[in-house]
Amino acid sequence: MKYLIVGLGNIGGEYYDTRHNIGFDVLDTLAHKYEAKFQTDRLADICKIKYKGRNLVLVKPSTYMNLSGKAVHYWMQKEKIAVENVLIIVDEIAFPLDTLKLKKNGSAGGHNGLKSIEESLLTQDYPRLRFGIGNDFPKGKQVEFVLGKWSEKEIPLVLKKIEQSIKVIEGFVSIGMQRTMNLYNNKKVKLAIDKPKKVEGAEDNASTSISQNKSNTENKAKETE
Repeated sequence: MKYLIVGLGNIGGEYYDTRHNIGFDVLDTLAHKYEAKFQTDRLADICKIKYKGRNLVLVKPSTYMNLSGKAVHYWMQKEKIAVENVLIIVDEIAFPLDTLKLKKNGSAGGHNGLKSIEESLLTQDYPRLRFGIGNDFPKGKQVEFVLGKWSEKEIPLVLKKIEQSIKVIEGFVSIGMQRTMNLYNNKKVKLAIDKPKKVEGAEDNASTSISQNKSNTENKAKETE
């Protein structure tokens, strides 16, 4: 069985590490987990991995967000992948930062990347993983917020959500849409708080681990720009 996993984002250094590019960040982390690398190809950077006998084609469109549908349509045709086996990872301003939601279908909700995909596929019936980015911005500043970089306060939770997103992707391709939705859709993503006895130096180790994870993600993303 073959699946097309598409992370939405914009190419170019100015968009690196922004909320709108979370789809790229999720796929970079997924590729790194399976020791795979992206290669530049037609309309996108492409990476292929295997998980439990399933073949996953990871796609980061190089068309810019507003034309994402061109890349999605092309790679669906090239790899002969049905729409129900396509999963789009997208930033979602309507959800708070602690929320991930897998959906079978739905409207674009004002998201230009989803609008483009809908126009190219001529349907709203395609799976998507909506990664909540919150809406903590002044009136009239939505564009600046979406294209802005994560704050230092947000980063630990963002990294945790990226890990959770990978579990959702793995569930989608192995146990199916409905079971994966049941497992993850109603769970808020929270940072773990260790309540047992305190181990000397544990906090320092946790902080170091977060920094290292962020550094690894940043290095990987820079390699694939």
